[in-house]
Amino acid sequence: MYRKSYSIARAMGCCSCFGFSWKPKRQSRPVTGRNYNLSQELLLDEEIEDEDDGSYNGDITDTTYEDDGELPNRVKRSEEILRFREQNGMICRQFPVKETQILIRSEDENGNKMINEYVRECKIGAGSYGKVVLYRSSLDGKHYAIKAFHKSHLLKLRVAPSETAMSDVLREVLIMKMLDHPNIVNLIEVIDDPNTDHFYMVLEYVDGKWVWEGSGPPGGIEEITARKYLRDIVAGLMYLHAHNIVHGDIKPDNLLVTRSGRVKIGDFSVSQVFEDDNDELRRSPGTPVFTAPECCLGLTYHGKAADTWAVGVTLYCMILGQYPFLGETLQDTYDKIVNNPLVLPDEMNAQLRDLLEGLLCKDPKLRLTLDSVVKHSWVIGEDGPISQYFCWCKRNSLQKEQSNGSNTEPHMTIINSDETCTD
Repeated sequence: MYRKSYSIARAMGCCSCFGFSWKPKRQSRPVTGRNYNLSQELLLDEEIEDEDDGSYNGDITDTTYEDDGELPNRVKRSEEILRFREQNGMICRQFPVKETQILIRSEDENGNKMINEYVRECKIGAGSYGKVVLYRSSLDGKHYAIKAFHKSHLLKLRVAPSETAMSDVLREVLIMKMLDHPNIVNLIEVIDDPNTDHFYMVLEYVDGKWVWEGSGPPGGIEEITARKYLRDIVAGLMYLHAHNIVHGDIKPDNLLVTRSGRVKIGDFSVSQVFEDDNDELRRSPGTPVFTAPECCLGLTYHGKAADTWAVGVTLYCMILGQYPFLGETLQDTYDKIVNNPLVLPDEMNAQLRDLLEGLLCKDPKLRLTLDSVVKHSWVIGEDGPISQYFCWCKRNSLQKEQSNGSNTEPHMTIINSDETCTD
């Protein structure tokens, strides 16, 4: 049964690598009405073959979208907010992302292809937007995951009436340039030579593997491991929400695990940014089986609450090794998400049951918030409250207050920026 469910979910866009493989066709809003009977096949994107010269090998086709006059305005607002933050130094990182405008493609002494100082090793992901390749730096010897795109391809892929895939990629870059957190995949460098068609995002390489990888859900993991992973996911997501960023596609495939067992959130290709706490959205471009009920109805919804639902689905998958709501088709899956009751084993830990019921509450107004999750008895367990990360912009703000003669005193101990801090 698990293998069957996994196969259906894979066809519905649940198993990607760095956001590239097996992602659903982007929709400008949830599939409803006349589009509600779309089959699984229409949710697949073609993968980009990995040519040694880095060229795109395949036909360029428009991505499916509906006419949505509100969408371009929302995207424009996100970009404007990000540009404003960038221009005014509102960046939550001590060291800015390196921006390189010169691209040198060469080979090392062993004939391995190189991009500037990075030596190519192997492809680790591919999809409709581009590919992800593992590189090793000839300067520091470290490995990096590099997302490679062709600008001409991105500009021809339309994801909305006035938006191309290039908009998505540029927004992802702008968002990641703002972020620095132990539970967020770090963007190291952007390579964009105006004289070439190539565009690269150099990301930290997370060399561990998600426990759910393989031929299908293994039947769940131990509670102690699930709790550790959930605490990391919640810490990273709370950081994003505190900076008015909605991830939009929380799921196991976008949660990478280091060798030491730390979870890092990746793939911000469908994320959105807000000026304030008004996180209202209309389209839901995430993965179907992780979509919140309110997103399936084609109405406006709140992005943070939808992210929290996706955390609940992820926890359910970790514990039980299957999806809480999965049908044979997109329509069937959405029907179950909206209408079917949550089914949990009778023998489940009462605290865990209470947490899952709170996270997977169909009414977003009654759903647990992340603030409530961190205080939940199952999450606290024997480890105590989740450590609060004292991010760079908070430190910077505090230092400015102190330099201006404020009597405000630090209420946290400041330690290394790549570690969490406690009260």
